[in-house]
Amino acid sequence: MGSKDAFFCTFCSLLLFCFSSKCLSSELDLPQTALVEVDASWEVSRKIPDTLFGLFFEEINHAGAGGIWAELVSNRGFESGGPHTPSNIDPWSIIGDESSIYITTDRSSCFSKNTVALRMEILCENCPAGGVGIYNPGFWGMNIEEGKTYNLVMYIRSLESVELTASLTCSDGMQNLASVSIQEIDPSNWTKIEMQLLAQGTCRTSRLELTRGCFVEGDWLRNAFRWRETIGPWEQRPGHFGDVWNYWTDDGLGYYEFLQLAEDLGAAPIWVFNVGISHHDEVDTIIIEPFVKDVLDSLEFARGSAESTWGSVRAAMGHPERFPLKYVAIGNEDCGKEFYRGNYLKFYDAIRKAYPDIQMISNCDGSSRPLDHPADLYDFHVYTSAANLFIMKNKFDRTSRIGPKVFVSEYAVNEQRDAGKGSLLASLAEAAFLTGFEKNSDVVQMASYAPLFVNDNDSTWNPDAIVFNSWQQYGTPSYWVQTYFRESSGSVIHPITISSRYSDSLAASAITWQDSEDIFLRVKIVNFGPNAVNLTISSRGLQDGVNTAKSTVVPVESELPNAAEVMEAVLPPFSFTSFDLALDQYSKLVAEM
Repeated sequence: MGSKDAFFCTFCSLLLFCFSSKCLSSELDLPQTALVEVDASWEVSRKIPDTLFGLFFEEINHAGAGGIWAELVSNRGFESGGPHTPSNIDPWSIIGDESSIYITTDRSSCFSKNTVALRMEILCENCPAGGVGIYNPGFWGMNIEEGKTYNLVMYIRSLESVELTASLTCSDGMQNLASVSIQEIDPSNWTKIEMQLLAQGTCRTSRLELTRGCFVEGDWLRNAFRWRETIGPWEQRPGHFGDVWNYWTDDGLGYYEFLQLAEDLGAAPIWVFNVGISHHDEVDTIIIEPFVKDVLDSLEFARGSAESTWGSVRAAMGHPERFPLKYVAIGNEDCGKEFYRGNYLKFYDAIRKAYPDIQMISNCDGSSRPLDHPADLYDFHVYTSAANLFIMKNKFDRTSRIGPKVFVSEYAVNEQRDAGKGSLLASLAEAAFLTGFEKNSDVVQMASYAPLFVNDNDSTWNPDAIVFNSWQQYGTPSYWVQTYFRESSGSVIHPITISSRYSDSLAASAITWQDSEDIFLRVKIVNFGPNAVNLTISSRGLQDGVNTAKSTVVPVESELPNAAEVMEAVLPPFSFTSFDLALDQYSKLVAEM
């Protein structure tokens, strides 16, 4: 695990984490027995890939637009109604009535890619005291917090002098949280206005108001994600309608931000594209060639030098260094489509020639039989019941170790009676499935749960790992189970065996991992059945004993007096338990692997 200096720990600890409706052994009926044996000797151990467990991000459930992207205004450029005007401007609404204000859209903005502008005409001479105008509630209400500053940028044009007030108010418009006025400017041409609003109060369901105003700018191929339309200044991005999940995104979280986010997280980004991949190519390459060139341009934007055509665009945006883009997925769930394989090879050959080091991922499943086309990895998706996913913990035991490796980019229990909006049962099956990834990490290179995020106001897909609204968030049981696998990437996997008449309801794995101070042997066990289990854990191959005095149980810490190389514990029914034993004399060996 790298070339870090060797160090030795002086204690052993044991950590226990359990999800269970019952955690007291005295309440359990018909206890079973099981022996778990761990061979911790280094001769039979294997390093797990650093990339094994990662994050899956898709623009679904408003994960980006209205989610992790910081933009608070929904449909900020008035483009969600499409390019034909007049158009729908939801969720914008008017302040006043039709006798005091008239609004429409036209194609007169100052941007070539985002041509829609909102025209607002004030009809009243003696307008109401609060003014007339328009307001935007954001994504089901803006979370405005006292003491925080909010940046507002807009472009305006008017035939006469403008007096405009921008305000943040509570949803009913009665509580004013922040206001800034623009007075006596003469924007006969499009003018960029920037202002800051300092909130004087807190409201979880706020809205932006613009009053006494002027002009304000604002499964089809045409709706596909176009990477080059998502780079450059935010206000010039036209946005697009995601016709898979049926909502508009302004592409503030675009291709550049995706690459930057992955870099900030220290993650290896995977560029997934499917524009043109299953397109009908009847005669020659006239249809598909523009799509191939588009993908090559996107790779040059990420990987090209600062002097290249698209690398220079990246550099101008403030990132002259190349992004570490190492993986490209050719399509997404497209294998069964008629023209996938033929078009796949055209993308594959072009990318391989231009970027020989990039790992390419096929949509076709190669776990049961060899692929009929070249690939470095193949994508495997599974959404199923809890019982079926638990059984699939052994899915890759017999998968060929020759040829492409496995990328499990989407997995989850999603059968409603098992999962709902997130459940203990679903998370236990997923935990068992993950132990199979660890055990088979010589062929399973990468894996990620999906979907990651859901805005609680638009739950198109359930369940998800993290649920949020404008001011609250929580992790489902599936999220919390995954946190106990985050140390697995780059760790060392050890052989483990389970001896029990009840073994069909158990799943386990054993790894060695290290933090900044200590080395740990972690044994994770899933009890997927209704019975408690009297468990004995036997570890051989350890070079030193267990320090009982330092052993603990969490989340409530307490002494565990029987912690040792051979120890006993009780597994509650339907539970997930993780034991961490701090090890002496192992750091040098880990560093050498």
